[in-house]
Amino acid sequence: MGYKEEFIKFMVDCGVLRFGEFTLKSGRKAPYFINTGNYKTGAQLAKLGEFYARCIKENNIPVETLFGPAYKGIPLAVACSVALYNKYGMDVNYCFDRKEAKDHGEGGVIVGKQLSNGEKVVIIEDVITAGTAIRQVLPILKAAADIDISGMVISVDRMEKGQGNLSAVQEVYNEFGIKVYPIVTVADIIEAIRSGTVEGKEHLDQMLEYRKNYGVEY
Repeated sequence: MGYKEEFIKFMVDCGVLRFGEFTLKSGRKAPYFINTGNYKTGAQLAKLGEFYARCIKENNIPVETLFGPAYKGIPLAVACSVALYNKYGMDVNYCFDRKEAKDHGEGGVIVGKQLSNGEKVVIIEDVITAGTAIRQVLPILKAAADIDISGMVISVDRMEKGQGNLSAVQEVYNEFGIKVYPIVTVADIIEAIRSGTVEGKEHLDQMLEYRKNYGVEY
């Protein structure tokens, strides 16, 4: 089993990836749902960080600092930074943003590594649905320093239409020039169901129908 199949099984085992009928923020009725808020133990977070670290390593993404957008991105960036050191001997910085600027002490919005011009930053997120989060954090990052965002790593690329006919991942690249690296895609999840890596063959037809209606092919 490759690390992508391992990750899909890991998400299912943790209750993060579920199959059924779910109403998304967009109003779409989806046959699957991803809730990274369901990771809740130290063991799960340690393993999750290893999957993110492996994605960075396998794609050779240049990185000096990991940035985790508040709130869900914070533990992801921390776990990934620890895994990069433990698994690959890469000692990278990490930082995250405050929801409200601190007006005492050192002040500022960024917690952790204070960014500097030219620094290679990788954004660590869970999923992209409409690209709202990236649009919120980019002005914060650019206000901190003239950094080089070398990539963005997410758990799952849903491979579905965002605001137009492109996927949210494609829109982020077209609009901001940021390449998004998913650990897995929804196509990988469908294949994992097909192969029996995870249970859920009773949902396969709905998954394929959903892809037909809203999916984007790469």
